Amino acid sequence: MFKDVMWRLSKYLNIVLKPMYKVYERWLWFQIAEGPIPKHVAIIPDGNRRWARKLGKSVMYGHDIGYIRLKEVLKWLWELGIKIITIYAMSYENCVHRSEEERRHLFNLIDQALIDLMNSNILHEKRVRVRVFGRLDMIPAGLAEKVRQVEELTKDYEDMCINVALCYGGRQEIIDAAVKMVNDVVNGRVDINDINEKLFSKYLYTSHLSGSSDEPDLVMRTSGELRLSNFLLWQIAYSELYFCDVFWPEFRKIDLWRAIRSYQMRERRFGK
Repeated sequence: MFKDVMWRLSKYLNIVLKPMYKVYERWLWFQIAEGPIPKHVAIIPDGNRRWARKLGKSVMYGHDIGYIRLKEVLKWLWELGIKIITIYAMSYENCVHRSEEERRHLFNLIDQALIDLMNSNILHEKRVRVRVFGRLDMIPAGLAEKVRQVEELTKDYEDMCINVALCYGGRQEIIDAAVKMVNDVVNGRVDINDINEKLFSKYLYTSHLSGSSDEPDLVMRTSGELRLSNFLLWQIAYSELYFCDVFWPEFRKIDLWRAIRSYQMRERRFGK
């Protein structure tokens, strides 16, 4: 009874406040329209499970609505002219510790997302390159094949890029890079005196990006959590961080524009 009353009240408030929302959205747009737009935005889309539980729904429902929201957010980012988008789809810890049922559901959802991308015209219209990185040895064979297909399909595109971090952990990435580099030193392919940040970056999962100029300018995390959860630990050394209180399925265009406004108000010094 209480949930039904609250749902009806929420629906009524949405109707009443909708005109005010549009005014606020327009006001926000005027604030950010002429400011600098980040080239690379990385997203930690957190809160699907908590949002679903709040509504008395299954966590699978939360992930499904989270995917629908992700498709909307991608459109908003492209409307802003953002060139590189990195999405934290599943962490290494998710792939290890989540239940078999939830992992299977998430893998199926990501599989469907890749199919949707390949069947749409957006990749070709915008010339979007898709890259998936992480511990891909942990994903099902069918999903690995979809990854191979979408990467092959978009390998020649350079205008924009979508990166999907899957079974990904920042510490694991750095360890894997160090192991590869040590192997090259031992086998004479790299001189130990030549090792520097630029060379090390070429051993990371994100080596397809051209360098520090392509590292994330802005990292956004939803759900109110103030942590990075092992995400792009090397790449975000000088990124601007933005934490949003709303759960990912509730993320709105005004929330994105607030993040952009916050980014525009900061002075980026890159450690100088």
